[in-house]
Amino acid sequence: MIWINGQLLSPEVARIDPRDRGFTLGDGLFETLAALDGHPIDLAAHLERLARGSTVLELPLPVEATEVATAIGQVLEANGLSVGRAALRLTLSRGVGSRGLLLPLDPKPNIVITASSFPQIPSYLDAATVPIRRNEGSPLSRIKSLNYLDNVLAQQQAQALGAQEALMLNNQGRIAGFARGNLFALIGETWVTPPLADGVLDGITRAKILRNAQKSRIRVAENSLERPEIDLIRALFISNSLLGMVPIARLDGREMRMDAVLTDQIAALLID
Repeated sequence: MIWINGQLLSPEVARIDPRDRGFTLGDGLFETLAALDGHPIDLAAHLERLARGSTVLELPLPVEATEVATAIGQVLEANGLSVGRAALRLTLSRGVGSRGLLLPLDPKPNIVITASSFPQIPSYLDAATVPIRRNEGSPLSRIKSLNYLDNVLAQQQAQALGAQEALMLNNQGRIAGFARGNLFALIGETWVTPPLADGVLDGITRAKILRNAQKSRIRVAENSLERPEIDLIRALFISNSLLGMVPIARLDGREMRMDAVLTDQIAALLID
């Protein structure tokens, strides 16, 4: 069952107008988050990011946060996912508009919420640096826009290289992140993650780690990482709201350090 604009509908009945700008122009946003026993994890943070993205796109939110929380509960229950872990997706599109690129004067946004079984989290991933670049000059690089084809194609390139994750650089040759999430690299004794200005997605898990690091003895810093510094990385993790933190076993064929001490160290920063 799918929640769409206030209604629970079966996939066969649920409908978005094919003229919707989300379909024709990628004009919209999405959020992916986890749920545990019927409760969405970090929902407030996800809705805050959705609101920030909607401000960037000048895309009004058609529902209040409380309505989203209620809708999520309905979707989880309708799909038999109220117990255990589940994956959620919120999709916000601008709706139907006249032909052309200019924003419609009277937008009628659509919001869709879906739920599915939680994906199996791998114990590790191999990564490869791909040619596709993140455009740090674009506002879309820091929000979850429906224009996600750079990431899709990057992931496809990584697969062709025999890896499960794509490492993307920006137009300046600096490390921006993975196609599916942010990165934390151990350089020396410090965990480093690139700053948002380098074309980095404002990740929910990333923000949580940075926040919790301020209260711990674990050294975490936001620093730009130039392409040559890849060779200095001792250990590497990918982070996102579904994976949490997963170690990278090999980057471009080079083995990364993997041990329980490092995993426990970084996992501790996920606990509020």
